[in-house]
Amino acid sequence: MNEFERVGVDARHSPPGATIDPETSLGWLRRLRPVILEHRRALIVGVVAGLIALIAQVSVPAVARSAIDATREGSSGQLTTLVIVLVTLGLARFALGAAYRYALFEVAWGVETDLRALLYDHLTTLSFSYYDRTQSGEVISRANSDIRSIQVLLAFGPLILMSTIAFAIAFGFMLTIHVKLALVALCTLPFVYLFGQQLRLTVFPLTWVGQARMAELATIVDESVNGTRVVKSFAAEERQLNLLARSADHLRWVNNEAFRARSTWNPFIEALPRIGSAIVLLYGGLLAIDGQVTVGTLFAFNAYVVMLQAPFRMFGFLLLQSQRANAAATRVYAVLDEPAEIADAPNAPPMTRPQGVIRFDDVHFTYPGSAQKPTDADTNFNGHDSDARPAVLNGLTMSINAGETIAIVGRTGSGKSTIARLLARFYEADSGTISIDGHQVTDVTVASLRHYIGLVFDEPFLFSTSVYDNIAYGVPNASRVEVERAARAAQAHDFIMDLDDGYATVVGERGYTLSGGQRQRIAIARTLVENPAILILDDATSAIDVTVEEAIHHALDDLLASRTTILIAHRLSTIALADRVLLIEDGVVAAQGTHHELMATESRYVQILAETSDPPPAGSTNPDHPNPDRTNPDHTNPDHTNPDHTDPDHTDGDRS
Repeated sequence: MNEFERVGVDARHSPPGATIDPETSLGWLRRLRPVILEHRRALIVGVVAGLIALIAQVSVPAVARSAIDATREGSSGQLTTLVIVLVTLGLARFALGAAYRYALFEVAWGVETDLRALLYDHLTTLSFSYYDRTQSGEVISRANSDIRSIQVLLAFGPLILMSTIAFAIAFGFMLTIHVKLALVALCTLPFVYLFGQQLRLTVFPLTWVGQARMAELATIVDESVNGTRVVKSFAAEERQLNLLARSADHLRWVNNEAFRARSTWNPFIEALPRIGSAIVLLYGGLLAIDGQVTVGTLFAFNAYVVMLQAPFRMFGFLLLQSQRANAAATRVYAVLDEPAEIADAPNAPPMTRPQGVIRFDDVHFTYPGSAQKPTDADTNFNGHDSDARPAVLNGLTMSINAGETIAIVGRTGSGKSTIARLLARFYEADSGTISIDGHQVTDVTVASLRHYIGLVFDEPFLFSTSVYDNIAYGVPNASRVEVERAARAAQAHDFIMDLDDGYATVVGERGYTLSGGQRQRIAIARTLVENPAILILDDATSAIDVTVEEAIHHALDDLLASRTTILIAHRLSTIALADRVLLIEDGVVAAQGTHHELMATESRYVQILAETSDPPPAGSTNPDHPNPDRTNPDHTNPDHTNPDHTDPDHTDGDRS
């Protein structure tokens, strides 16, 4: 396990021993072969047991034929022996049949488990840019229904293959008994193949479209559930319902077309072998009447015809499932074949704990796959050609000293949050260099780099688990003392203790049972537990009221002194913590200095603060006051933050 990916529990399962074949020109099943072969022991057991079971199954009609003929001839001794053989074959068929089914299903479930592990593992290596252009419902669909389609084929396909082998063995026996009767038994089967081909050509494109429609439906459900607060706040339930109904109607149309094709061709595939059976009985009966074959032979032929029918009766299911698995595998492989844009350089060493000297040198960056300039949080993208939009950073050059606290200020979309994301290598710079203590971030392992960088976003994500586990997420084996110390520094301890179960309280999905300010404080505590060498607060107190924010700042004074800190801020109260302020405009550092220096000399800085910061208290005549909120005795809105914030949950309605 990577030493920088600290997990407080031991892994229960080893990772998959193989991945899919990287050669994209191969068929989907051949690409899956390395994963299947990882379960070769169960596969070999299943195949060997299955073949022996088939030999026993095919031998039964031959033995029964001899038993019937012995009965007609009055040979009781031979009949007794043959009955014992039949019972033995039946018991062997039962035991071996159970063994090969169990083994083959073990292979199918094992491959499904490995594919899920491979897919999730690869998803964790993909950069933010992949998720910017990929809907979450589509990813969920590929990880669930698509992989399940592959598993179903792997589970039932070998059983149908066994039936096909039984067909070959049975036909061989039939040829040894009566060649003409054996050929009559096969007379309808070429037509079964032709109808099956027609079914395949019709169903495959429909299956592909159906998988895409299922992903679309999953996306709508996912967005409706996760965005339920927005939906309800705009009374848009009917609109979402209509979107869901339209998507479901598209899926219904695809499924109806697929079922229409199956209902057209499957009856022919099912009926033709039965017609062949009737022809065999007619022709064989005439041969028996003429004395050319015995009654036992006719019985054996009839039993073999049933064996011949079995694979063809399942032929339609196999074709449908194979096409579905083909389409599903193509979609899963599309994710697994996606290159990881952010990866360790060959033989990259891990970063040792840095002093925190940060340097951006002529850095250019444009968000991939987006024509819309991102918001300050850089979270929403439209998926258009990047050439249609300007660069976010245009030769950014800046330096931050070890242990220094700087504030980055700029208009929305100026690239403030982009700086943090490039430093942690969530994205790769188009050109230029980014270094920490003189080491370029591309020359060290990603895990070690992110281990030493603590990043708190303005919209924190909490998991649906206890408050304690959320705070200890980065260090799962953290002690209670460490968790509480971080919570106290983030001014979260008091409201946590007021919750029903204290630190054991389970928060709702994304932490929405807490207020916006409470979520932000837990997110700050979560980062402080990890004790990063470089701390980045990306507007991390925007939803916290001013009095609580002031207490957090006092608690952070000692903590910030021992680490390099970047504050991406709009509030004057946050900016006041900084030793130096960088003004970002048009993707470069337009000005820098202390807050007071910029207020006195830089009109753009004053204008930006006027547009984005909390308004000064009534009657205040000191525009240079670093924190006007702290001097306003009449301040009656403790939750007031950025007037641009419109999320009704994005406040600090604490219960403390």
